[in-house]
Parts: sequence; structure tokens; C-alpha cells
Amino acid sequence: MKKHIKTRYLGYSIVLYSIMSIILFITVYPFINILAISLNDATDTLRGGIYLAPRKFTLLNYTTVFSFPALPVAALLSVLRTVAGTAAGIICTAMFAYALQQKHFILKKPVSILLLLTLYIGGGIIPDFFLMRSLGLINNFLVYILPGLINAWNVIIVRAYMESIPDSISEAAKMDGAHDFLIFFKIIFPLCAPVIATIGLFIAVGQWNSWFDTFLYCSGEKFLTTLQYELMRIMKNVQTASNADVFRGGMEQGSTMITPQAIQAAITIIATVPILFVYPFVQKHFVRGIQLGAIKE
Repeated sequence: MKKHIKTRYLGYSIVLYSIMSIILFITVYPFINILAISLNDATDTLRGGIYLAPRKFTLLNYTTVFSFPALPVAALLSVLRTVAGTAAGIICTAMFAYALQQKHFILKKPVSILLLLTLYIGGGIIPDFFLMRSLGLINNFLVYILPGLINAWNVIIVRAYMESIPDSISEAAKMDGAHDFLIFFKIIFPLCAPVIATIGLFIAVGQWNSWFDTFLYCSGEKFLTTLQYELMRIMKNVQTASNADVFRGGMEQGSTMITPQAIQAAITIIATVPILFVYPFVQKHFVRGIQLGAIKE
């Protein structure tokens, strides 16, 4: 009987691991394929047949992209934007959620309703532009930070997580003379580390990948354009051009051709890889942050 159970369990394990391996391969393969194309000779790529590894290894595609003079400043600005926007967004979101979670907050219900309405109602691009202009945020670095400080969905997630924290913890701190700011920063905020890591990842990815706000508000100032915007411009030029030699960025590589497909692959990797390094640091908190069904008193 035990042998039969072990054989059956082994069969289930083999099937399960096989299915998961297939899903993993399907998920990872597009990224590996793009990486192989970006590292392959552009002319050779036109022949096709590039799957998991480059056939003729070269770094020319990357050196071509990085030869554009605007990229270093744009990359630095994207990093500053992501760090500052994520830090400010986390603090403001957590403080907003903490206020809405308080039972004695008299405006709790109307503010919650207004918050939910923002999930369904938006002003549109033109009113947003007029608003940013009236606030003096056109061609201003703060336009990357201030409009995205509060996200309704993130507030709802953090608030639900805070509600799982026993009220007795805050009440005990208040009996010892602690005020709300001290309770929030010393007790509640550290206890919310899993959900903070989760929304921090959401905010960071959104900040890093954003380019449309640069197009709307800061495209007139070359020192305020972000990496994603500059990469978008390069890719757009590549897609509309008929002569790939235009995109050597002034580099001479003999008779080597730089094709739009190779440039697009290199741009995709450049835009994707930096944010991937964030995931290992928040992975252990991510699942706990999403699963909000904690035990309440």
C-alpha cells in the first residue's frame, strides 16, 4: 500500500514539475530570444533562426544605442525619478492609508468615496496638461513625482493590510503617551513591511517604465527627458527609417549593418534589465503583501 502511494505521489510530482517547467519555458523564452537577437550580428539576424543563443556574437547593437549622447543624462534622471518617486509614493500612500484606517477620523467615509471615484473617473490628457501648467510643473522635475504620489489602488491595499494589525498595539502605545506620528513610523510602518515592499515594487516599475508624461510635460527640455523616452524616440526612428545606417550614431564599423530589429532588441533589454534587479530584494515580501487575509483580533 505504501509503495503504491509513493509511486502515485511520484507520478503526480513528475506531471506537476513537467507542467511548471513548460510554463517557465514559455514565460522566459521571449526574453532569452530577445537577448540572443540583441547580442547577435544584425546582418546575420536577418537570416532568421536565432532562438536561445546568438549565432555571431557582437556588442555592436548596444554600443550603437549607447552612442546617442542623450542617453547617459536620461538614464541618470530615470534612476533619480524612480528612487525619489518610489520613496515619496510609499510614504504618502502609507500615511493616507493609516489616516483612513483610523476609526475616529470623521471624514473617513467621504474621503474613501472620493478615493474610489478616482479609479473610475479621470479628467483626461488635456485637463491634466492644463493643470500641470497652472501648477508650474511643465519642464519641471517635480512633474514626475507629485502627480503620482497617491494611487487609489495602492492605498486600498495598504489600508486592508493595516486593518489586519491588532488595534491593541496602537492602543498600548497611546497609553504610553505616543502620538499618531510616532505610532505610525515606529510601529505601524515597520509592521507593514510586506505590503510596503509590494506597492514599492509597483511604484518603482511604473516610474521606471513611464515615458508618456515626459512626452507631455518635459519633451521641450533636453535635460529632463528620461531613459524610456529617449529609447522610445530611437525605436520610433528605427521603425520609420528605411536606411539602418542612419542609426550608427556617428560610429563607423566598416561594412557592418545595424538593422531596426537588432536595435529594438537591444533597447528592450536595456529598458528591462535594470528593473529586474529590484525583484530579488522584494520577492520574499511580495506574496505576503498581496495575500491580505491576515488573522484579526
